[in-house]
Order: sequence, then structure tokens, then C-alpha cells
Amino acid sequence: VLFVAAALADGEFVLEQAEELRVKESDRISAMVAALRAAGADIDEQADGVRIRGVPRLSGGIEVDAHGDHRIAMAMAVAAQRATGEIRIRNAAAIATSFPDFVPLAQGIGMNVRWEDKP
Repeated sequence: VLFVAAALADGEFVLEQAEELRVKESDRISAMVAALRAAGADIDEQADGVRIRGVPRLSGGIEVDAHGDHRIAMAMAVAAQRATGEIRIRNAAAIATSFPDFVPLAQGIGMNVRWEDKP
């Protein structure tokens, strides 16, 4: 979610020495760069992190892949709140295991999220 905040903030954000993000449930750096770039973020992948220049809004009308990683799925659900249209997130079922109340809690604070095919 830090990448999402940086993508929507004024200025430039640089994350370095974060290679460990490539060897968790997924390559989180690559997956977040691809997802945020598809949503119109100004983001560049680095060997050990990212460089992000903030934009006022993200684009919608896209589909992104969470690669089975609940953190990516939830981060992109947050990103979707500042998008001009819907962002569909594939391979997000891991949310149901790691944080089963995420969708109802997010809806409870006014986020526009829903399961299309409840896992």
C-alpha cells in the first residue's frame, strides 16, 4: 500500500535495498509496478526497489493480477478508490484466507469493493 500512497502523492518516492520483496509469495515489486503502471501510475522498476512520481488520479477500466498475493490484492483495492473507473483484481482469493473480513470492513468505511465470485 506504500507504493499506492506514493503513486498518488506529490513529488518523487524512491525505495531502495528492498530486494526481499521479490522473494515472498510473489515478486511484489514487479507485480505492483505492473498493476500500478496499468492504472496510469508513473512508476519505474529498479533492481532493488522502485521510483515513483505521484499523479493526481489513477485510471480505471483495467484488470490487474494479484498473483495470489493478498497484499497486492488489498493494495490495489485501495488504489481503486482513487481511480477514474473500476479496477478488477484477478487472483485475489488469498484475501479470504489472510483477512477474511477485509471486504466487509472496507465497505464499512466507504470503500467501493466487492467479491464478484466469493472465494
